[in-house]
Amino acid sequence: MTYIGKNIRKIRTVKKLSQAAFADLFGLARPSVGAYEEGRSEPKMETLIQIAQHFGLSVDLLLTKELTVNELYNFDIFQEALKEAPVEEAASEADRQALLTPLVPARRILEYIVNYHDKSFIDGLQPLTFPHTLGPVTRAFEISGADMQPTLRHQDVVLCCRVDKAVPVLHVGRLYAFVTQSWLLVRRLAERLPNDVLKLRADNRDYPAQDFALSQALEIWEIKAQFTTHLHTPTLLEDRVQVLERQVEELLARIEGS
Repeated sequence: MTYIGKNIRKIRTVKKLSQAAFADLFGLARPSVGAYEEGRSEPKMETLIQIAQHFGLSVDLLLTKELTVNELYNFDIFQEALKEAPVEEAASEADRQALLTPLVPARRILEYIVNYHDKSFIDGLQPLTFPHTLGPVTRAFEISGADMQPTLRHQDVVLCCRVDKAVPVLHVGRLYAFVTQSWLLVRRLAERLPNDVLKLRADNRDYPAQDFALSQALEIWEIKAQFTTHLHTPTLLEDRVQVLERQVEELLARIEGS
């Protein structure tokens, strides 16, 4: 379960916002806010990101921790303290900028493929703030489709760090996002083949393994974290068997590659 509904109610309490006023901030219908607070539905990831950014919170915090009213007041006090400390403001701003990650929604992936090298386009993407130590160049991609289920689900967001395409350091068993001329390919590396060819697998066994030439990649990103609003159901026996099979395959691939 997530705590987003309870946190929205407490945010409204601290900010003295009615459900209607809160809904207006994010272009929502007032009944939707009531449904979130009562646990009958959850906001889409895009709405969740907007809420987090508007109130200076992280998406992870909104989803995984039931915030107290005192904690929320502390966030406000913290923001005011930053404004009163101009000497430290520049350093703090630099630290915040280092944690900004441009988000590429699924509906904009073709735009990204055309403009991935254009700094003004990247700067214009909606930024996310994640606590991480992945370095200054990160990306967040929205997952589209069912090919990586059960690991990644439709509309999940993955946080990635850049892999140097000139000298790619890739590890068998890990997840990667490959930006190509026509699509975003998210797959698990199963094996490195001769002539800079990779054997890639989808976690969904309904999708076949494929050979992928590194020359096809415009960019390579290693997936480091996943953010989802999907609630996990109890694992069925078939799912457990599938996970064990995948782990055995990854182990064999690592042994063969060593």
